[in-house]
Amino acid sequence: MTEPPSPWWLDAPPSRPLRVAGGIQIHSTRGSIAQTWWSARFIEVLESLGVGGRLARGRSYARAGQILELQVDAGAAVARVQGSRPEPYRVRVGLTTYGKTEWAAVEQALADDAWYTATLLAGGMPPEIEQLFGSLGLALFPAGGRDLSMDCSCPDHAVPCKHLAAVFYLLAERFDADPFQVLALRGRDRETLLANLRARRGGGETAEDTAAQSQAAPLTECLDRFFTAGPGLADVGRIGSSPTPPDALLDQLPAFPIAVRGHRVADLLRPAYRALGEQPD
Repeated sequence: MTEPPSPWWLDAPPSRPLRVAGGIQIHSTRGSIAQTWWSARFIEVLESLGVGGRLARGRSYARAGQILELQVDAGAAVARVQGSRPEPYRVRVGLTTYGKTEWAAVEQALADDAWYTATLLAGGMPPEIEQLFGSLGLALFPAGGRDLSMDCSCPDHAVPCKHLAAVFYLLAERFDADPFQVLALRGRDRETLLANLRARRGGGETAEDTAAQSQAAPLTECLDRFFTAGPGLADVGRIGSSPTPPDALLDQLPAFPIAVRGHRVADLLRPAYRALGEQPD
């Protein structure tokens, strides 16, 4: 008994992507793409999903420059990938971000050990940082596909498709050059993280403190109460049995090197100071 022919779409050769000019092309032409341990950890997640030939086609897309643009922000990497259709596909790789409380704990733990700060400032990622996140109940890298949200506008039913795989490989190369993009996906950009680490090690204000102060009312809106006297300020100068004499300032001045008709200048000015002090408020 002969077997029925397989559906035509299973026997159809893979479609060829439309060639583009000026796409983002990874530098690796063969072999492993990830050159650092942190990029390799990210690629492990992709390869653990086991989507076969789509990974190879994704590498080919990344090496051919089929990715038109890639933007890495807190919680997501968004890209446009040129496939076989005229309209490029929209690709998104999402990762859960951490809030202020979680990042405050991470930053304090990093600041407590100068090794972390020095390595990050030098553009590297200390291997121990993954364990540091884990000790706080957090994960730096996704543990698997369930920790990622992956979406592509192409008609392929497989996740990840070759377009998503291409973005993964480009991200790995980006991470090689800038490990801070790994942290950016978790919600902390380079400038904010380094500023907060310097502040915590030096006892200064973190970026969140500065941002909170910048939200205070402008001075022009509170001039009527900005210089309001505090409690007890009106009693300054009246401590004791009598107010401070109006000519007391003259006693604090150094002696003038000249005299006027045999009289000290301070003595000549004293009646005028006392007269001013007697003026009504």
